Amino acid sequence: MPESVSSRGPSRRTVLAVGLTAGAVAAAGPGSAAAAGAGAPQTAHGPGPSADWFADPVRGLRPRFRWWWPDGLVDADEIAREVDAIADAGFGGAEIAAVHHSVKDKSVLDTAHHGWASRPWREGVEAALRRAARRGLTLDLTLGPSWPVAVPGLTPDDEAAARELVLGRVQLTAGARYEGPVPPPGHAPASGVNRQTLFAVQAARIEPAYSTRKETGLDPSSVRDLTATVTDTGLAWTAPDDGDWVLIAYWLRGSAQQPESGPHSAPAAYVVDHLSAAGTAAVTRFWEREILTPSLRSLLRAAGGAFFEDSVELETAGPAWTPALPEAFEKHTGRALLPYLPAVILDGSNQVFAFEAQLTRQIRHDFWETVSGLFNRHHVRALRDWAHSLGMELRAQPYGLQTDAIASAAILDIPEGESLGFKNLDDHRCLAGGRDMAGQTVLSCEAGAYNGSAYSTTWDRFLRTMGGAYAAGVNQTVVHGFSYATVPGASWPGFAAFSPYNGTPGYGESWGPRQPTWRHLNDIADYLGRVHTVLQSGTARADVAILRQTGYTATGIGASWFTATGVPLGWTHQFLSGPLLNLPNATVRGGRLAPDGPAYKALFVEGDFFYGSTPTLALTDARRLLALARAGLPVVLLGAFDQALTPGVPDEGETEGLREILARLLALPTVVRVTDKAAVGDALAGLGVTPDVRHATASTLLNAHRATGDADFYYLCNGKHAETVKPPVAAIDHDVTLRRTRGRTGVPYLLDPWTGRAVRLARYTEDGDDVTLRVALQPGQAVIVALGRPGLFGDRQGNRPHAVSTDAPEVLYTERGLTIRAAAPGTYTTRLSTGRTVTATVASVPDPITPERWDLEVEDWSPGAGPTQTERLRRTLALDTLLPWSRIPDLADSAGIGRYRTTVTLPDDWTAAHDARLELGQVSDTVRVTVNGTRAPAVDRLHPVVEVGALLRPGRNLIEVEVATPLVNRLRVAQPAVFGTVARQDHGLSGPVRLVPYARRVLS
Repeated sequence: MPESVSSRGPSRRTVLAVGLTAGAVAAAGPGSAAAAGAGAPQTAHGPGPSADWFADPVRGLRPRFRWWWPDGLVDADEIAREVDAIADAGFGGAEIAAVHHSVKDKSVLDTAHHGWASRPWREGVEAALRRAARRGLTLDLTLGPSWPVAVPGLTPDDEAAARELVLGRVQLTAGARYEGPVPPPGHAPASGVNRQTLFAVQAARIEPAYSTRKETGLDPSSVRDLTATVTDTGLAWTAPDDGDWVLIAYWLRGSAQQPESGPHSAPAAYVVDHLSAAGTAAVTRFWEREILTPSLRSLLRAAGGAFFEDSVELETAGPAWTPALPEAFEKHTGRALLPYLPAVILDGSNQVFAFEAQLTRQIRHDFWETVSGLFNRHHVRALRDWAHSLGMELRAQPYGLQTDAIASAAILDIPEGESLGFKNLDDHRCLAGGRDMAGQTVLSCEAGAYNGSAYSTTWDRFLRTMGGAYAAGVNQTVVHGFSYATVPGASWPGFAAFSPYNGTPGYGESWGPRQPTWRHLNDIADYLGRVHTVLQSGTARADVAILRQTGYTATGIGASWFTATGVPLGWTHQFLSGPLLNLPNATVRGGRLAPDGPAYKALFVEGDFFYGSTPTLALTDARRLLALARAGLPVVLLGAFDQALTPGVPDEGETEGLREILARLLALPTVVRVTDKAAVGDALAGLGVTPDVRHATASTLLNAHRATGDADFYYLCNGKHAETVKPPVAAIDHDVTLRRTRGRTGVPYLLDPWTGRAVRLARYTEDGDDVTLRVALQPGQAVIVALGRPGLFGDRQGNRPHAVSTDAPEVLYTERGLTIRAAAPGTYTTRLSTGRTVTATVASVPDPITPERWDLEVEDWSPGAGPTQTERLRRTLALDTLLPWSRIPDLADSAGIGRYRTTVTLPDDWTAAHDARLELGQVSDTVRVTVNGTRAPAVDRLHPVVEVGALLRPGRNLIEVEVATPLVNRLRVAQPAVFGTVARQDHGLSGPVRLVPYARRVLS
């Protein structure tokens, strides 16, 4: 098996019903935000940092930017301005990455003088770190220019450079003779490759019965090694007369891959061998000799965060190779690799040959498991240990090769996924399993990249995407991204890393002061920081661990019953691979696996989706399962595991030994085997396993659970499993039951990530450890519920009774006691937790108000004299009807900031007993509300309803709604060659807007 993974230890960085949410926020009062963190829960890094733990997240928990530089063509003063902009917007840091796909004329970057790792680049990095240290930010650095990791000065023929094994082949009929040169590679070597060596020559008989649609079948017993027969004149060989044969020549050479969108340096950088110690040593040696000056080392310790490696996108004409691979394979399996080589050779990314199906699957499993061990040992672990020696961490996207990314995630300080390349939430759950079993804290996400959406990405789209990712375990957001200001030849609004991209708008936003929405970005940063604060607190809890036979991620392959059926019923799950079962945390106590970590209630095992769902289990993993089940862990197996096979080629007697262990496993009372995935739920129930979150009917509600010493935190989001899921998510409104762990008797609190307020909920029911409350969420909307002792978050309600049922729209705690809130007159009945029933009468409530007229002042952005200069033209309009700007002739191609003003008149008897909400209806993109000159609480972008009651007064009231838009509508006409094909987008305030008054009545 691959080497066991280990952990460095904790990282060093440290809502609900629409009516219920709004009512709780209103009840909190204007001073509640500061008290939101009182009694802050224990986080994984120790106690909460201050009294405003939730309301004002610390820098280290705030979102970060991917900061794209044009290599070293940067100015120290501009870098300082950009660090300040990131800090002022409420972000916690950035990752410096040399990315400039939009620059087609690379000569403007002058790599000889301004390339990656050049003196100007180093000076730029030092300037950024100095400013970051002053502003309290941390900066990450990519290990090489762009991606994959590459080293300047390396040549494709060097030992440390990335290699490929390519094939040449000739087919022979029975009895035919081949005489001539060894079959050359089918793909010519890349430019810069001056040496390719013959690795081996084989002959094999074609077996049509083993052929597939894309693969030529071969008889494994016929494979012959002809390497020793090769002479200076080539190869001479006569095929036997028992069928058609194929000659296969394997050639080893450098791949000559350079980092994306290069060149980035002079001399050019070439991708390193990711499977060897030599490849990693080339990276660390270059940093030590060429980059890490004494001043830079000191600055890294002051403001450095992590070294970063993007996804491992090796481009080869055959499988990625390293000279030690055959020896590693034999050490790992006890068998020579050469006889099996036809089954693993690739032509580009395509398999070429196949043996009998089962044997082929087993060979490929053994091969890629060997590759995985080399990658994790020589690359991931070695780079992590080197980063630690510099006081840094290693953050990486450990996927791209067919390796065990789950095991890699357990080695990394910070594993990272992405919203663009991940096809569904289970891809994140794979990395989360590695993180949590290793006792780490952070799972990062490269967030918000969308193809073709440069300068048209809205924050509501971003939030809809990320809402589900947080439920799947993500708790750090690296926003994609922030571009350096300009390069020679850039067009307004400045240099953008990926736009234009092959003449199109490209992907990934270029956030920053160039964007109108930047004016409101503190609201977004605060929201994300609060979500991170909760989701990095304590330890993650998941209901079920799923043993993934092959630990790939970024595949889109989920977990049968759990993904399709369990998640809509409240179940949570993560994926483990075999090496994780050998971690120190892989123990059982009280029926829980990893009881001090994710505390899985059961382990689920099914056939290997990557190999036709074959029921396989490694013998070592079966032994671990038997030990875990004997210790009391419930186990459910789906499939014919009484007839299980080994995932790799078995040793003599290994299959029988596996089945004997599985027979003992299946005989245990804590183990159930089912043959129909529809029976998984009943099997879990029969074992006494239930989820921490439950609701009676299937729902799009997603959840994540974190447990601290003070509280259980439940992140709840109305999201979807994948961006492509149809139909779209609809609003939900139903009861949800949440479980209190560790025998707590806590009460529920609502934590609003938009306003930072934490208030105690006044309506719920209890049954033992369960708390049931009503949840209503719009598509993409998220809230957080905490179950903890009375007194948390500044709560002063003590052990007062709460409502268990009511016909009033809302019940909430106020300074005067338990209170109902209603928008219509009537007599309302409420039953209390004491058993008493009380009534309250609302005599009258002012009618809702729909403003009839708006004055709109537009700050219309357009290109200025230079690529980073923006003209702001002021326009004023009077609107009798709210429409998107695209439907207002004077604004059809406009982008910028609009300030909508209107007045509403309230009755003279308007008092503090009245509340009101402002419903904004349709609005895009970011928005802020001001009433009578005072800013209202931050507006939930996915449910734009804001509490304004405390800001209103009798008589006339001035309401202002400030909306900021993306730039795309202006760019359509400013740069038609790139953006002209993009349709006009609907931005601005479209409404309908209503002011809805409410009345409060205290329950006697």
